[in-house]
Amino acid sequence: MANYLNDVSRTFGEYLLIPGLTTKQCIPTNVSLKTPLVKFKKDENPAISLNIPFVSAIMQAVSGPDLAIELARNGGLSFLFGSQSIASQVDMVRKVKKFKAGFVVSDSNLTPENTLADVINLVRKTNHSTIGITDDGHPNGKLLGIVTSRDYRIERDDPKMKVSDFMTPFDKLIFGMSGISLSEANQILWENKLNTLPIIDEDRNLIYFVFRKDYDSHRENPCELSDANKKLIVGAGINTRDYKERVPTLIEAGVDVLCIDSSDGYSDWQGETLHWIKAHYGDKIPVGAGNVVDGEGFRYLTDAGADFVKVGIGGGSICITREQKGIGRGQATALMDVANTRDQYMREKGVYVPICSDGGLVHDYHMALALAMGADFLMMGRYFARFDESPTKVLRVGNNYVKEYWGEGSNRAQNWQRYDMGGNESLKFEEGVDSYVPYAGKMKDNLDVTLGKIKATMCSCGATTIGDLQKNAKITLVSSTSIVEGGAHDVILKDQG
Repeated sequence: MANYLNDVSRTFGEYLLIPGLTTKQCIPTNVSLKTPLVKFKKDENPAISLNIPFVSAIMQAVSGPDLAIELARNGGLSFLFGSQSIASQVDMVRKVKKFKAGFVVSDSNLTPENTLADVINLVRKTNHSTIGITDDGHPNGKLLGIVTSRDYRIERDDPKMKVSDFMTPFDKLIFGMSGISLSEANQILWENKLNTLPIIDEDRNLIYFVFRKDYDSHRENPCELSDANKKLIVGAGINTRDYKERVPTLIEAGVDVLCIDSSDGYSDWQGETLHWIKAHYGDKIPVGAGNVVDGEGFRYLTDAGADFVKVGIGGGSICITREQKGIGRGQATALMDVANTRDQYMREKGVYVPICSDGGLVHDYHMALALAMGADFLMMGRYFARFDESPTKVLRVGNNYVKEYWGEGSNRAQNWQRYDMGGNESLKFEEGVDSYVPYAGKMKDNLDVTLGKIKATMCSCGATTIGDLQKNAKITLVSSTSIVEGGAHDVILKDQG
């Protein structure tokens, strides 16, 4: 007969945290949510750490470039979905890496002979209001002037008017020279009350723009996740089919970390993919793997070279793998099992391999529970799909505003690589559904509330770091009756309408 596990498969909703001593130091402003993203040796620092323990799911309805930009600005990381062409995914990576590097290469350029109509069309196409005017219309041509939204009036000016008639010419520009530091450039911006500072070389060729809004953005987002060159950090999902073509192209585009996307990661195909990437790139590009639900799966992927491991099968809000295949495990039970093996692996090998909890998060307090149970960071789909920055449009269904949200295992996603078992035929049955989620507005507004709740919970547990929480948290199993007791009960609620 099959091996039978006596433990009950449990979810986050079956547990609560017991308060610890809240000292005077345990206040939200003292709480750090910094956490490792990739493996590291004992007494060493990880190559990449997150400033908040959130990553977005590898899904078409979630992780596009706009969400990747906004999440990185707030300290987290997105894994751009892999169920698309290599060229399309590469374009997304490049868009994120170009978003803000302090010194920005201009990708909106015209010549003095262009017209106002050309300016208007370019602004609509790129959404960039600052245009570099060069002799040849190229990003590194000789700078002749710039055009901003203050230089023309669409409703009054003639669309046929030449750019040379309304641009700010070079002799009226304040500029910086090649070799200037970012802090020096920002100082010039502030001293001269400028919004834009062009940077040129000794031949007057345009090299970069430095924007005041980028300085303001960094000040407003102190947790921003960026690399040594001040570029935002971004990840990408890959599969076990075309990785030999996809991985080199993504690395060339500047991707910072990869993750193999699969509903079941305990497989030869993931092992082979990890071995190939490590054989060709070593530690140059970290790669995560998964998903698994027990310590055996964790060890398999870690031994194959995984830099982090994702935990969870069938717990996502749009995932029906358990229903369709009878495969999976309660997310809380799976997470605690893998975390225990992760800690044992650290004691044996002296290497800490972070684990990512993927799925099963219904309420914000579940996030704190997942971290206390051993997760280093959390991957979420439904949570991020609700925001303006996700790829889908806002729709009105009945009296409610919603956004579309579909699983990578649905027919709509056509992501057969994620579920393929080595054969030549595509997905035979669905492991995900097509649905709506309530529209929630801007990410930052919602994210700040969620992070505030997590910090408050940690303070109640007497912890100011995720490591402290994992070491000292007390967790209790709750009965169905006590779950009812924990909500509003035995009262008549007022109508909030």
